[in-house]
Amino acid sequence: MSAPALTRSEAPKGRPSGKHAAGPPAGRRREDIARSIRRNLSAHGFLIGAVLCFGFFSWYPMVREFLLAFQKNKNGVTTWVGWRNFEQVINDPAFWQAWRNTLLFTALALVLGFALPFLVAVLLNEFRHAQGYLRLLVYLPVMLPPVASVLLFKYFYDPGHGLFNAILGSVGLPEPEWLQSTDTAMLSVVIAATWMNMGSATLIYLASLQGIPGELYEAADLDGAGLWRKIWHVTIPQTRLILSLMFLMQIIATMQVFVEPFLLTGGAGPEGSTTTVVYLIYQYAFNFNNYGAAAALGLMLLLLLAGVSGAYARLNRSSGE
Repeated sequence: MSAPALTRSEAPKGRPSGKHAAGPPAGRRREDIARSIRRNLSAHGFLIGAVLCFGFFSWYPMVREFLLAFQKNKNGVTTWVGWRNFEQVINDPAFWQAWRNTLLFTALALVLGFALPFLVAVLLNEFRHAQGYLRLLVYLPVMLPPVASVLLFKYFYDPGHGLFNAILGSVGLPEPEWLQSTDTAMLSVVIAATWMNMGSATLIYLASLQGIPGELYEAADLDGAGLWRKIWHVTIPQTRLILSLMFLMQIIATMQVFVEPFLLTGGAGPEGSTTTVVYLIYQYAFNFNNYGAAAALGLMLLLLLAGVSGAYARLNRSSGE
């Protein structure tokens, strides 16, 4: 005997009817969206303001620079010139000198400005008393106006009455012309820039060091590890992520250096030894009134830094960080 057929009321509960499977009606969804917007009106207002400011001051200049790189403005008339601005920049002898100087500055600044703040942070982390005063002392150069710091170092570098030459002369060593010689001008700029900017990096490193569990150092002490072994086997592995991020930020910042060479050596320096890429952009725009060439060189720098950032992100993904 066949089983009786299920009635509509006896249908399995796990199978929703077609009417309910489609979800809430469109009118109700629109009401929910409108209610959510009204409820978060102030938050949306702040968000729209931030997006507009960011778009006007960040996105618009980038789009404008991209267009300018392929245009030429003469007597108020803008014409499309294609790759001509890039050809003009590449054929300029100052182009290659500026890149060499910028890469040299970056290399020297990474040796001093990347390693030195980390070592200072390690030393500060060992102090248990007056650490707040020491942090303030380290960060003090960052709080000084750049012009004041530059004037201070101009006095230090003065070949006649400067502090550095006075110290060297007192011990019978040669007194170089720091900012007037092609051999020492770039190194002098790097030293000044490192002193002016190392405070921020030092405090970031110090905060990272203070987040390392003390048990790791206690275990290293039980194994008889000295200071350098603890730094190499405990400190550096535990701060590897922040070290790699600061390394990237250091490269980006030093590749865009402008203030220090401009104020210390006038930008170009002796025989162009401190001419950087950003200073050459400044010259194209404000000295030669060639905004197309300035935009083309700026776009080259942007693409290079974007490539460096992309390589950093790819390495981080491959290492699982």
